[in-house]
Amino acid sequence: MKVVIQRVSKAGVTIDGDNVASIGEGLLILLGIIEEDSQEDINWLSNKIVNLRVFNDENDVMNRSLLDVQGDVIVVSQFTLHAATKKGNRPSYIKAAKPETAIPLYKKFVEQIEIDLGKKVQTGVFGADMKVELINDGPVTIIIDSKERV
Repeated sequence: MKVVIQRVSKAGVTIDGDNVASIGEGLLILLGIIEEDSQEDINWLSNKIVNLRVFNDENDVMNRSLLDVQGDVIVVSQFTLHAATKKGNRPSYIKAAKPETAIPLYKKFVEQIEIDLGKKVQTGVFGADMKVELINDGPVTIIIDSKERV
């Protein structure tokens, strides 16, 4: 699993003009899934995300976690995170998991974040054409790949 995490002061997802998700302070998480991903990847990544110290403390030092600030989360599926771009100019998405694998893992990831965070997580809609708006606070943007944890 690969995620792009953006610390936001606010973020939202719109589909066909309808607002389906919106948060204030927290994290917007773009999630890419490959066929080899498993519950082990989900557990490790969720724990890493909720404990990642990317929010400022009283001294303006990034020393507080999502748990510490009781921040909110939006998770958006993003198969394009696994684009292969070495050859030619058209990205290949062959590494991205097929929907029959990706959808259950996406749902489990959201459930695990909710458990680890202790609150409801908002989402986009898997496979939908979404418009994602955010105010990246900092800006702080971090990429984490569960396959590179060792």
